[in-house]
Amino acid sequence: MLETVNHIILVLSGKGGVGKSTVSTQLALTLVEKGYKVGLLDVDLCGPSIPYLLQLEGNDVHQSDSGWVPVYTDEKQNLAVMSIGFLLNNRNNAVVWRGPKKTSMVKQFLTDVCWGKLDYLIIDTPPGTSDEHITVMENLKNIKCDGAIIVTTPQQVSIEDVRKEITFCKKTGIPILGLVENMSGFVCPSCTECTNIFSKGGGEALAQLSNITLLGSLPIDPRVGGLLGKACVKEIPDSPSAKVFNEIANAITVV
Repeated sequence: MLETVNHIILVLSGKGGVGKSTVSTQLALTLVEKGYKVGLLDVDLCGPSIPYLLQLEGNDVHQSDSGWVPVYTDEKQNLAVMSIGFLLNNRNNAVVWRGPKKTSMVKQFLTDVCWGKLDYLIIDTPPGTSDEHITVMENLKNIKCDGAIIVTTPQQVSIEDVRKEITFCKKTGIPILGLVENMSGFVCPSCTECTNIFSKGGGEALAQLSNITLLGSLPIDPRVGGLLGKACVKEIPDSPSAKVFNEIANAITVV
């Protein structure tokens, strides 16, 4: 199913709550705005937020002779989405599964979804370095994976956990395309001034220490948080976030 996908990008982090799903969603939307056909696979089985972020909740996944048909965001089918969120009867239902069942579901997502011809497949992963990540890598070992984008926040506790994710990538042979520092300051919705309410520069320091590329620093911007299903590069093109997502997209499309 993945042989018709030209490029596969993983979005990883060792820490939860750093905004991987938002980064994955806005990156996918940015690539669509640049004219690419994109797939977005959500393998965060216990916390599937991609359907909500793209305003696709309530859609059903259909079975065809070739496999599962993903949910499309528009009639042109430029963005295809697959998530366990589409398989739950209620968004409040908890996925209470042991490792083997989670592994089986991730494998099915990677082998049984009819993506068709895609320029890019973005895979949004859960935090950590456990079952889901290992399953993804085992199923991609015979398919060319361009690499991973690591997401962190500036705080020291996040940096320590994300450092483990970088080690995981190096041990499993995943090329690291670069690191994104998310929540790097807060953009006031009234005056657009950026204030460092947490801290700043932790991601940049980690990138230098690990000898990887810093792809950009994304501030907390309420305007971006309200753009459910819409690309910030189109809706607020002059925002700091739009600039960074354009830079990230440009960086990975050179790969």
